[in-house]
Amino acid sequence: MAAAGPRSSLRGVLCGLLLTFVVFSFACEACKKVIFNTPSELEADKMVGRVNLKECLRSADRIQSSDPDFRVLDDGSVYTARAVVLSDEKRSFTVWLSDTKKQTRKGIAVLLEHQKKVLRKRHTKETVLRRAKRRWAPIPCSMQENSLGPFPLFLQQVQSDAAQNYTVFYSISGRGVDQEPLNLFFIEKDTGNLYCTRPVDREEYDVFDLIAYASTADGYSADLPLPLPIRVEDENDNHPIFTEQVYNFEVPESSKLGTKVGEVCATDRDEPDTMHTRLKYSILQQIPPSPGLFSVHPVTGAITIVSQYLDREVVDKYKLIMKVQDMDGQFFGLMGTSTCLITVTDSNDNAPTFRQKAYEASVEENTYNVEILRLPIEDKDLINTANWRANFTILRGNENGHFKISTDKKTNEGILCVVKPLNYEENRQVVLEIGVSNEVPFVRDTALRTTMNRVLVTVNVRDQDEGPECNPAAQYIRIKENTAVGSQINGYKAYDPETRSSSGIRYKKLNDPKGWISIDEISGSIQTSKILDREAVTPRNDLYNVTVLALDRDGRSCTGTLAINIEDVNDNAPRILQDQITICKPKMGYTDISAFDPDDPIHGAPFYFSLANPSSEVNKIWTLSKVNDTAARLSFQKNAEMKEYSIPVTVKDRAGQSATKTVRVNLCDCTHPSQCLMASRSAAVSLGKWAILAILLGIALLCSVLLTLVCGVVGARKKKGIPEDLAQQNLIISNTEAPGDDKVCSANGFMTQTVNNTSQGFSGTMGSGVKNGGLETIEMTKGGHHTLESCRGHHHTLDSSRTGHAGMENSRYTYSEWHNFTQPRLREDSIRGHTG
Repeated sequence: MAAAGPRSSLRGVLCGLLLTFVVFSFACEACKKVIFNTPSELEADKMVGRVNLKECLRSADRIQSSDPDFRVLDDGSVYTARAVVLSDEKRSFTVWLSDTKKQTRKGIAVLLEHQKKVLRKRHTKETVLRRAKRRWAPIPCSMQENSLGPFPLFLQQVQSDAAQNYTVFYSISGRGVDQEPLNLFFIEKDTGNLYCTRPVDREEYDVFDLIAYASTADGYSADLPLPLPIRVEDENDNHPIFTEQVYNFEVPESSKLGTKVGEVCATDRDEPDTMHTRLKYSILQQIPPSPGLFSVHPVTGAITIVSQYLDREVVDKYKLIMKVQDMDGQFFGLMGTSTCLITVTDSNDNAPTFRQKAYEASVEENTYNVEILRLPIEDKDLINTANWRANFTILRGNENGHFKISTDKKTNEGILCVVKPLNYEENRQVVLEIGVSNEVPFVRDTALRTTMNRVLVTVNVRDQDEGPECNPAAQYIRIKENTAVGSQINGYKAYDPETRSSSGIRYKKLNDPKGWISIDEISGSIQTSKILDREAVTPRNDLYNVTVLALDRDGRSCTGTLAINIEDVNDNAPRILQDQITICKPKMGYTDISAFDPDDPIHGAPFYFSLANPSSEVNKIWTLSKVNDTAARLSFQKNAEMKEYSIPVTVKDRAGQSATKTVRVNLCDCTHPSQCLMASRSAAVSLGKWAILAILLGIALLCSVLLTLVCGVVGARKKKGIPEDLAQQNLIISNTEAPGDDKVCSANGFMTQTVNNTSQGFSGTMGSGVKNGGLETIEMTKGGHHTLESCRGHHHTLDSSRTGHAGMENSRYTYSEWHNFTQPRLREDSIRGHTG
């Protein structure tokens, strides 16, 4: 009985299972049957094939295999759970798909076939029948990357439809068979089983495009070549790698939250757009560890600031250990690491501060360009940068410019100097307020920004026994122009700064440009030693400067300037500026004349112009009209004759001072005044030469006639002849080369004189009367000078014929000689006059 109990319970369980199976059988639906051709032996974890799960039940959330030797993945792939040997030609099992929510279940029948058929051979004479549209289709095939074998590894079986009727032999070609990599694949020619001989790296070869051939024993192609692509399925065998082993970034310490520091990047050689290459970035470690200042975007790799505690003065460098992991960061994904060095750069986030709240210094009066105090400061920013270097400013107490503050570039201290002498008697103590800032602005937020750091500096002025003081340095007095010599005027005053008195101070004149004044040594008053002329001061700024030296009893001195303002007196009449004017008629109908008055403007313009007692000719032709305060217009009538006019013009200033000047106006026919001046010079020279030539010829002719008459009259009156030697002595013909002044003495008392003027080309004749009843003889000679000799004796007589003949010959000779000599020279002078 005991044994019967267990049996009855076992039967109850079996009946329950059977009932459940029957119930589920009514709720299940069968999907399309799938047939896989497999070899007789299957290895463990070998992919048999793939079923379409979505086509059967899309909402399935549970997948089971009815055969424990096989397992099914979520994508429908069927794998062997262990090594399987197909003892029969066929083996089947069911893949169950269940939807637990809808209580639905469907099954896919899977049939595994392993069939060997003995096919007959095709006779040679038998015709091979082919369908026009029939072709064996390519079979999808894939292999796992880096497969562990055993090798050769079965991939799939290739079958042709012609194999049902004939004995067909299979072959393949392509990369991996007869192309590199060689002998990676082979096919059994009888069965069509395709094998791989060794592992394959997908990163080197991702697909193999093979071509399968089916042919009979006699070489006929049983079917068209079949493209047979073999895709290498990726395996997550490559770690992601950062593009750099060490990244270096810089970030200012004043950066706000969210500021991007830099970006890291990694690559993965596995198949793109798969989980094997979906990378995720993270920070493994930050050194120093706290507080956490940085974060990284998991997808882009951008590193940003997430805290406000970034302070270079605390930590200036950070080290981040970066991690990147594939499989979207899942724990089983492969990972890689890299180092990121972040340098925190300095910003002006620390204001400079004085070490003390107040300082004190002292300086002796009348000293300058001396250093009196150094002001040290503290600044935590980076040394020798614009964030650290200090700028000092005197905010208050330096209104008179006695002090200057600068920065020592090495120590960053403020150097306070006196640049303008201080006066103990005026101010014994000076309080300065000094502020300090940096070269660049403060970068903290407005709420945190501090005001400029300030400090008070008290400067004590020490007394000094000093000499006289010339204050102000320039003292002004007024003196009227033309003041009488010896006039007394207050002069320069210096004083003792200790007693504020001028007692005991002596004065000396150092510089007096015109020597117009003298200075009293005791009182410092001045006295005019010459008449002051305002118009003589250069430049005319109405100030005449005299340098004065003041000395005390100990010989200490100071120098001052006595600026004399010379008041103008109307002591100068206006002066017309033009002397000679040329007017081209009819192009110009007038000319303007202007005047100038050296006196002060209150004694100057406007000027009044008028004609001063002109002649009736000038008064009819010329008129004056006002142009402006300093000029007048001189106009002429249209019928005015072209010549030079002398026009007296009077000009008067506003105070009545006047002056008259004769202006020469040349009215001529020209287009420009310069042409008129040249023409007038040329005409004057030409006219003088022709006039001289005419005068010369007339005088020569007159001399010849007079000599002839005189000689004839004397010969008729004389009864007694003159000795021949005497005549020859009185009448001498000179053969000198150069012409000169010729004189001939005749008994009739006339003298003929020829003057040769080289500058004007002039020759003339003169005669003299009877002297003391005697006769003068004129001797005609050639030469540059003339001499007059008296013919001594009374009643000298010449032979009339001889004397007349000699006189005529002499006259003709003299005229021809002068004609030959003067003619070429007159032409030369005329040419020079025209060209000159």
